[in-house]
Amino acid sequence: MTDTTLALTAVRVVVFVLGVAVTAISFRAYQRERTRYLRDATVGLGIITAGVLLEGLLFQFTSLELTTVHLVESVAIGLGFLVLLSSFLR
Repeated sequence: MTDTTLALTAVRVVVFVLGVAVTAISFRAYQRERTRYLRDATVGLGIITAGVLLEGLLFQFTSLELTTVHLVESVAIGLGFLVLLSSFLR
């Protein structure tokens, strides 16, 4: 494993853990308030976090190029932000 691969893996793990923490906090707020916008915000944050996880798994365990793997993550992040935006505009 090269230094760059190790650094990328470490950053991905930190970002994933932070994403899980933020999503969990959002979910607890949804459970407490039971509002649609908090539910949708939780889903959006979950999609973004899943994209980070998916990119990490694809990068580590497939032979896909980094640009392809990053494209997959970017689509997930875009979709997550779209869900977040939708929840904020309601």
